[in-house]
Amino acid sequence: MGKNKLQKFDDMAAYPHVFQYPFAALQEKGFEMKGHWNEIFFNNSNPIVLELGCGKGEYTVGLARLFPHKNFIGVDIKGARMWSGAKESLEEGLKNVAFLRTSIELISAFFAPGEVSEIWLTFPDPQMKKVNKRLTSTRFMRLYREILSSDGVIHLKTDSNFMYTYTREMIRVNHYPVLFSTDDLYHSGSADNILSIRTYYEQQWLDRGLNIKYIQFVCQERDALVEPDVEIEPDPYRSFNRSRRSQLSASPGGFTSGQENPEMG
Repeated sequence: MGKNKLQKFDDMAAYPHVFQYPFAALQEKGFEMKGHWNEIFFNNSNPIVLELGCGKGEYTVGLARLFPHKNFIGVDIKGARMWSGAKESLEEGLKNVAFLRTSIELISAFFAPGEVSEIWLTFPDPQMKKVNKRLTSTRFMRLYREILSSDGVIHLKTDSNFMYTYTREMIRVNHYPVLFSTDDLYHSGSADNILSIRTYYEQQWLDRGLNIKYIQFVCQERDALVEPDVEIEPDPYRSFNRSRRSQLSASPGGFTSGQENPEMG
């Protein structure tokens, strides 16, 4: 492990707005702020918004700047990447930002039912071969439903046509209300200041001519969820994913999506 990464881990351990909770400690005594984030940490009653698989935290920090009356928490398993957003928000003195280092599968251990009002999924790995790891699969909808308010909203922003198509079908068969949807965000006339916050990898995809897709829907309570039974053409490019980057063509057809762990990045 390089010195730079070790220094980032040291920084993260000292940041007052970063929470890194070992699984053993979570099993032993749980997370003391579950259900009390606003009371203990944010010291207000504002809505809580999560960015799951936040990577460098661009959306977490960008949204916090735009909406000082909402509280934003970036969640990811990779601390070295999360360090960027944590450092930036600390230096700016943003009081409505926190970061949580954990696996998304454990999210209900950190938030109480109804404690979260919105979830952002920014460029998750489409997981074309593994439905259960797909962050918009019914498996994850059940997890989100455990912590979301009754009218909780989910935002998906992706370059992956596979991910976008799958998510639309999942929404359709489970009758979730769609608030907005487009398969070409930056040519839709709807790229407002929120949607125009761009992650590091998103800008690279835009530079290579890929369309950005966006869908916003309400994750309502359902007695049962149904996985969509549909054939979707795979993306014609490798996932633009973490440490193992493939050599990608500069043409629109030779490139991909994904953020960090199998969940996102």
